[in-house]
Amino acid sequence: MIEQETLDLLEWRRLCQHLSTFAATKLGVSAARELIIPSNLATSRELLTQTQEIWQLQEHFSTAWSFQGIKDIRPFLLRAQLKGTLLGTELLDIASTVAGVRKLRKIIEEQSETPVLENLVATVRTYPELEQEIYYCIDEGGEVEDRASLKLAEIRSKLKEFRNKIQKILQGIIQRQGNALQETLITQRSDRFVLPVKTPHKEQIPGIVHDSSSTGSTLYVEPQAIIQLGNQLKQLLRREQAEIEIVLKALTEKVAAITSDLEQVVLVATTLDLATARANYSYWLNAHPPQLISLDQEATITLRELKHPLLIWQEKHEQGPAVVPINVRIQPDIRVVAITGPNTGGKTVTLKTIGIAALMAKVGLFIPAADPVEIPWFEKILADIGDEQSLEQSLSTFSGHIKRIIRILDAIGRPEDLRSALVLLDEVGAGTDPTEGTALAIALLQHLADSAWLTIATTHYGELKALKYQDSRFENASVEFDEATLAPTYRLLWGIPGRSNALMIARRLGLDLEIVEQAKSKVGGYAEEINQVIAGLEAQRKEQENKAQAANQLLQETERFYGEISAKAKALQQREQELKLAQTQAMQEALSQAKAEIAQVIRTLQQGEQTAQNAQKARGNLETIADNYLNTQAKPQRTYQPQVGEKIKIPSLGQTAEVLTNPDAQGELTVRFGLMKMTVNLSDIESLDGKKAQPPAKTTPKAPPPKPSKITVRTTANTLDIRGARVADAEIELDRAIAQNTDYQILWIIHGKGSGKLREGVHEFLKQHPQVEKFELAPQNEGGAGVTLAYLK
Repeated sequence: MIEQETLDLLEWRRLCQHLSTFAATKLGVSAARELIIPSNLATSRELLTQTQEIWQLQEHFSTAWSFQGIKDIRPFLLRAQLKGTLLGTELLDIASTVAGVRKLRKIIEEQSETPVLENLVATVRTYPELEQEIYYCIDEGGEVEDRASLKLAEIRSKLKEFRNKIQKILQGIIQRQGNALQETLITQRSDRFVLPVKTPHKEQIPGIVHDSSSTGSTLYVEPQAIIQLGNQLKQLLRREQAEIEIVLKALTEKVAAITSDLEQVVLVATTLDLATARANYSYWLNAHPPQLISLDQEATITLRELKHPLLIWQEKHEQGPAVVPINVRIQPDIRVVAITGPNTGGKTVTLKTIGIAALMAKVGLFIPAADPVEIPWFEKILADIGDEQSLEQSLSTFSGHIKRIIRILDAIGRPEDLRSALVLLDEVGAGTDPTEGTALAIALLQHLADSAWLTIATTHYGELKALKYQDSRFENASVEFDEATLAPTYRLLWGIPGRSNALMIARRLGLDLEIVEQAKSKVGGYAEEINQVIAGLEAQRKEQENKAQAANQLLQETERFYGEISAKAKALQQREQELKLAQTQAMQEALSQAKAEIAQVIRTLQQGEQTAQNAQKARGNLETIADNYLNTQAKPQRTYQPQVGEKIKIPSLGQTAEVLTNPDAQGELTVRFGLMKMTVNLSDIESLDGKKAQPPAKTTPKAPPPKPSKITVRTTANTLDIRGARVADAEIELDRAIAQNTDYQILWIIHGKGSGKLREGVHEFLKQHPQVEKFELAPQNEGGAGVTLAYLK
């Protein structure tokens, strides 16, 4: 089939092999190596969505998204269907596989943006009860557990008993006949316990010889004393094996009963692993998801900075040269693109790159090109690339090409069908007489313009360059050639045909000038004029590229400058907020300290003799505190209003700017520095001599914030227990508690009833305290006469 030939020509199997290295399971590896190419657009879009959703999942569950435990259990399921008995290790693989898929399903179900994956796992049944039964009956090594069967447990208990008896008898023989043994150890031969007896002393330990050493110096003898026990042990071992078979067979039958569901589990595991491999491979390629264009859409094919994935692999893994990207942009009305240029210039690689990109999009892979990526969904991708020579079939290069082109045309069908086909032709019409080859190439491309969606052909024939000017469905492209180094740059140029460089190369390489000039005269003036026109177009394109590059560089510098300004402005705002917060905290601390010192002055005055001299001293202390803590307003700097055209400074940016507009009601004005314009606030600028701008007067004063209400609920913080304390000590504790509880409205004082002296002392102290508004005994349910409630100001 020509489709299979095309896959071989495009080296599709190599890409599948590379993809398989990103799979986590044997299921995924096998699926990647035998990648199925979808036959409809809907399937391709579903695969692309799977890849995108896996990409998103792994960003959120980089560690949890794992295929650990998932195995290829398909051979086990087939044997179970054929009524074979599965081994313990095979049953464990089935259990770990369903458990692994269940974990993946749980991760998917926890997401809200993975509808395609949710639909994929919606009908999967993982049978946790079977999984638990397998783990109950089979240990980690694949052996059947004693608990799997009562009968099995009984048999193994007897086995242990018989082995102990045999060991005890053999240990007695070793102690008595140790000189007859080669080594004092017990070993086994054919499930029989034996002792290594020296050949000359075999008569000392009569029994059955089961084996001998290679030299014949040692005989492995089962002593007569344990033969009967050994026979009984052998029978128990057979019974044990039969019971193990019963357990395994029962589990196998349960697996066989749900084979179809387990096959679905395998299919889902394979699909998820393959989608994960596609996502990881796409990420490794630095690829982007393509937007698939259907046949009824008129959209431009856009593949910017497109790289061949196999060349990327060669660059990264095989120390190959750096990959040169190509730019592909084909308008929707173009049906044929003719690529011209020198040999080894990259024409064939261009064909293969476009072809393999179209295949990658079909199977759900991202394309290694800059975003956005827009490419049609081609029903058929058909190629004739490279020489086709066969000595066995007596085919020349030309004949080989024609044979393959015939198969391509048969695959496309009739012209009126306009099949969604991509046709890639390398050196179309080559291998025969140039005149006939040119005529054949023109006729073929015109036919393909009618019957295929897009044809890309490479050629050396100059006549094909003129098709663009005769038929609007044709487009020219060329691979760039560096005249200075006489080497291709591997860049693809659109809209400009390639010109012949043979004579120029020959002259640069030293061919006799007379021969070169004679060749020019043979070519003719018309061809030379065409080459000059093409050279002029190339020069114009080069100039435009240089201008575009300069403009892009200026744009990048502008964006970088804007980013730096934005970052500085943001940092300034954050610094201002931090300073305000620090000032507020410092003010609160100073206020708390001042309150404490004032309370101390009042307490000292209350405790001492109340004389005029002491009152004057207290007043002096209060004045000192006021001097230490009362903030004075800073003297305002000189203010001014900036005028349009005036030069001002922006301290936060370290820039000098020109005022373009007067400040508005909010104090915002527009300034310019360099090429940049920006809006700033009056508070962010100052005059060149340091004057601060006057902000606009506020028209509507803000209402003062409401005072926060004090806490009245009883807590451990506003409760003071002084029971048993002396009055003098209690006063000190009370003063400290009142000073520390400024955020509470009530202070609960527990003094107890007793003789009442402590209560009276507390009441006397509260009467004189300046921060106590009133006090009263607590209600009966809150302590009555044993508790006093002090209401603080």
